Amino acid sequence: MSSSSPYQLSALEGFVSGALGACVAVTFTNPMEVAKTRLQLDGELRSKGSPKAYTNTLDVLRKTARSEGFRACQKGLGAAYTYQFALNGSRLGFYEPLRQSIGSLSGQDPSKVQLWSSISAGALSGVIGAILGNPLFLVKARLQAYSSARDSALGKSTTNSKSTPAISANPQMKSSFSTHPTQHAYKSAVDGLHQIFKAEGFKGLMRGVDAAMMRTAMGSSVQLPAYNYAKTNLAPYFSPDSFWLYIASSSFSGLCVLGAMQPADTALTRMYNQSNQPGKRLYKNPIDCLWKTVQIEGFTGLYKGSTAHFFRIAPHTIITLVANEAISQWCTSNSLVLFINLPEK
Repeated sequence: MSSSSPYQLSALEGFVSGALGACVAVTFTNPMEVAKTRLQLDGELRSKGSPKAYTNTLDVLRKTARSEGFRACQKGLGAAYTYQFALNGSRLGFYEPLRQSIGSLSGQDPSKVQLWSSISAGALSGVIGAILGNPLFLVKARLQAYSSARDSALGKSTTNSKSTPAISANPQMKSSFSTHPTQHAYKSAVDGLHQIFKAEGFKGLMRGVDAAMMRTAMGSSVQLPAYNYAKTNLAPYFSPDSFWLYIASSSFSGLCVLGAMQPADTALTRMYNQSNQPGKRLYKNPIDCLWKTVQIEGFTGLYKGSTAHFFRIAPHTIITLVANEAISQWCTSNSLVLFINLPEK
């Protein structure tokens, strides 16, 4: 490896590096995303004590695998890959250029990490990613929320499976599944995008984008600042470029993201999944969703699925940021510059 100064990743290389790291992570964490989505919708706008389909994260995965097959625990994975490319490619790829630009515009040394510029860059890069990835997140959430076992239990036919007499004959199962909200039966992510566009046009593909921007801005505003803060302050306790330094920093970042993002994440899932039929929409906007949830379900309703969210976001953050560090280091070695590097004008 050359002893010259390290190569600085371009925004495009950072985008690809961040996206690939996130795709590695989502392969392992998608089942927890399925569980989180279903828990957030379970007993939606029903008072405490109402019957629910699931008791906890493991119960979701167990019932999903038993009723719909093990592959159902990876529902929406294809859409998740593409979404992660748009979202985390933007969040991780544009963060550093934006942070340096904000620092320069404010007259600060862009090489120095400032808290306010880090938070601003994180939020802005997250908003960009949320807008780009919204149609894919919308379809992903609906694919993950859809339960063929639920429709069978309620005596409804689906495009993906036939009714199962053993399930529909079970009154207890029928009662618990009746608490489920609107269902959207898509054959695939592409079919979902096609159906939404055909029925609602481009506006339908951007449904919930305000909630997505709020959610992602809150998460992104703390993810990388928390990661960089932890990495800087923990560096004296680890050897340079230590794998365990990345693990510790990523774990701290994941906890911060979870605390900041969970209520907005619940609102986003519900905004995405609600019916578009006249008179059947439950919420006007994300704030209305949060308000109604607290009114009817209590404050804890905002944190439905938080355990599943933690077991998704902690390893997801660790794998994403560690993979991003590894890919970035591979790209920045002078002899292994990523082929998409563009000359600066």
